[in-house]
Amino acid sequence: MVVRDNLANALSTIMNNEMRGKKECVIYPASKFIARVLRVMQKYGYIGEFEYIDDGRAGKFRIQLLGRINKCGVIKPRFPVKKDEFVEWEKKFLPSRDIGILIVSTPKGVMSHIEAKEAGIGGVLVAYVY
Repeated sequence: MVVRDNLANALSTIMNNEMRGKKECVIYPASKFIARVLRVMQKYGYIGEFEYIDDGRAGKFRIQLLGRINKCGVIKPRFPVKKDEFVEWEKKFLPSRDIGILIVSTPKGVMSHIEAKEAGIGGVLVAYVY
């Protein structure tokens, strides 16, 4: 199995297990970037606790699913966004106003588009969740 985009793989694993009504899922390989994206999802209540499991290789994450995700996925290509352009991207990827989050990689770390707006910084679109 050749994994080209680990984040896309991780989010589709979460999505598939969520649709089947599972209580938890395991994602591998693990990375710091995936951990940061998961932390944003956890902060907004889309997933429960998650833990890193060291398997002697790339590692894994065990994630507790809460059944709150309707859809999640990566945004490819990773579009650059200025601080005042978030509204048009929300229209493209999210179902309606105030539902869901865009996950953005900024110079100050990975955060939701809501936090990026408040901080007044742009970044690169990474994923969406609602």
